[in-house]
Amino acid sequence: MAITTAASRLGTTAFSDIKPIELRPNWTLEDAKAVINAVYRQLLGNDHLMAAERLTSLESLLYNGQLSVREFVRAVAKSELYKSKFFYPHFQTRVIELNFKHLLGRAPYDESEVIYHLDLYQNEGFDADIDSYIDSAEYEANFGDAIVPYYRGFSTQTGQKTVGFTRMFRLYRGYASSDRSQLEGTSPRLAAELAKNSTSAVIAPSGSTEGFAYRPSKQGVVPNRTFGRSSQGSSDRLYRIEVAGISLPRYPWVRRSNREFIVPYEQLSNTLQQISKQGGKVASVTIAQ
Repeated sequence: MAITTAASRLGTTAFSDIKPIELRPNWTLEDAKAVINAVYRQLLGNDHLMAAERLTSLESLLYNGQLSVREFVRAVAKSELYKSKFFYPHFQTRVIELNFKHLLGRAPYDESEVIYHLDLYQNEGFDADIDSYIDSAEYEANFGDAIVPYYRGFSTQTGQKTVGFTRMFRLYRGYASSDRSQLEGTSPRLAAELAKNSTSAVIAPSGSTEGFAYRPSKQGVVPNRTFGRSSQGSSDRLYRIEVAGISLPRYPWVRRSNREFIVPYEQLSNTLQQISKQGGKVASVTIAQ
């Protein structure tokens, strides 16, 4: 069942009607392949996996029945592959956000959960912290030994706090995106609101077909403030146009990016027209100087 009648605008329809992937008794080789691919997709945050990166020795153990789905998940989460993508490049609070998302399928509910995992990592190390998710009563109740973890944060269910729904959208930015290709980069998403015990509004993923959300880039491609005139004869007053979902002029068309333009008043109308032609949606127009 879809979470709302307008679920397509939230970008969650890819998960609304999909049943959990489970390795049942008398499973076939194709069943095992589906489980392995689902584990990679879930734990690697929808990131593309090269053939040379696959954990073939672990896959063989699952094919031979020597590893349960839970133990395969554990081994992938402790692997150098996972660490290179999500542990080494990120600050620890961001790592915890991703661990919650990948292993429990939800966002952290409050700051105490983050503090618990910070302390566990500091005192016992990364592997012990991974074990704490997979050996938890929550993991057992929702996934057990045979089910691949999945995003639970988009649906209401027993034992899950409502605040997790809105916070999940801060971690999930669309099915065509991955956890390593988001505009906010390696920065934590929930640190501020967890510290304040506040709840953010639902911000739909950028690039969805019905709706958009402007998330400013952390890469510094456009300055927050600019000085001087952009061309001869321009006025001194400059305007910042924040644009969400502008289509890139190359394949694939589903890829969209958020951008800022800083232009003088004389170029404002023409720039807005160009943005419209490219399929962009103006999030705001403010004075930049």
